[in-house]
Amino acid sequence: MGTPETSREPCPDRILDDVGGAFGMGAVGGSAFHFIKGIYNSPKGARLVGGSQAVRMNAPRVGGSFAVWGGLFSTFDCTMVYLRQKEDPWNSIIAGAATGGFLQMRQGLGATARSAAMGGVLLALIEGAGIMLNKIMSEQQQQQQMVMEDPGAGLPGMPQMGGPPGSEESSSVGSWLGGLFGKAKEPEPAGSGSETKVLESFDAPPVPSFEFK
Repeated sequence: MGTPETSREPCPDRILDDVGGAFGMGAVGGSAFHFIKGIYNSPKGARLVGGSQAVRMNAPRVGGSFAVWGGLFSTFDCTMVYLRQKEDPWNSIIAGAATGGFLQMRQGLGATARSAAMGGVLLALIEGAGIMLNKIMSEQQQQQQMVMEDPGAGLPGMPQMGGPPGSEESSSVGSWLGGLFGKAKEPEPAGSGSETKVLESFDAPPVPSFEFK
């Protein structure tokens, strides 16, 4: 199973991919939000018109803001990949902090620091959730593979009854069952004469002879 870093597009194609995805996300989300807001703020009889006007005025702006954030984030991410020569969650965390700080540079040093810290914490939470989800899914796949290979594995209290007749494993299971439900019947040795005794007990009496001598 691939990690979020290895499953993404390689740089620099990642930048265009993230710009397009972020714009689509912002446009769709902004359209839904501003349409509901426009309907709520419009007078009766013109709610649909007011909602559509709010979408036309605000959805492209929201999509553009998301696209700018996504483009900057991917640019910083690819820069960290080039400098560190490896893909790991630290690249995304640093890129999130750099993007948040870069977008607030005009507001002053304090706003830049706060935005950078918020961006880094947000990306750290996202990366941590992704890593935990991948770990849980990989453990579930391993357990499914173990169950498919050995259906009796991992079941507590289940005796393994997979031995050929006459082996120590099958004899121990037989003795355990015999002790649980009564005394087990011991097999009789071959040639004991039990069959002969049974047949002799059913012999007919001698038939009298009526021949004249």
